[in-house]
Amino acid sequence: MARVTLSILEGLERGRVFRNLQTPITIGREEVNDVQLNDERVSRLHAKLQEDQGSILFTDLNSTNGSRVNGHPVQLRVLRAGDHLQLGRCTLLFGSEEEIAARAKQLGVTVQALMPLSGPPSRSIPAGGADDAEFSVADNINTDHFLAPLFYGEKPPLPTALSAGQRARLSDVLTYIHEQLQNIVLDARQSDVDGSEAMDVAWEKFQNILLLERDLSQWLQQAANPDSELL
Repeated sequence: MARVTLSILEGLERGRVFRNLQTPITIGREEVNDVQLNDERVSRLHAKLQEDQGSILFTDLNSTNGSRVNGHPVQLRVLRAGDHLQLGRCTLLFGSEEEIAARAKQLGVTVQALMPLSGPPSRSIPAGGADDAEFSVADNINTDHFLAPLFYGEKPPLPTALSAGQRARLSDVLTYIHEQLQNIVLDARQSDVDGSEAMDVAWEKFQNILLLERDLSQWLQQAANPDSELL
């Protein structure tokens, strides 16, 4: 079982740190959860973290108000150190100081780049206890409109240990996406608008982009909820 560190950056429990939590971990409003959040916008059993093949997976448990990671609505997500989990009015930071620093070094960015919601100078997350609750929000960022990249130039790895049939289906999905995007790219034409370079795409091709976005949204929904009947 993996061990996880979660720090509460915003919410009534702001400043509290949960260290070395063993997976699986549940988060919600009820006392039975490993991480209890006192917020009426948080569902009684809101989300869970679990380990799979060395990764920590975040799953929204069909909560009433949903979940966000780095400001993006998600139902299922492979977590990375520095990710901000937003449940109701609460914001939780995933990862220890060491894990966040290691990821920042690997990406070639500063720790602050992964930490738009920052704490006191020279300390990226609180050391624990009520005295460590003085978290500030970076300029022009707050938890209501907080939005940061889900991927900092990182290319998610393909899943491993797939059967031949699963590999074939994954290949079909990626080939379909590649073909749709290639048709759009090949059809685009460079233009000059008021002295600024731009790319023009035919209306029909733009509609294809919207259809592809629809398909991707449905696949994301089905990945998070395999029993859903969207198609």
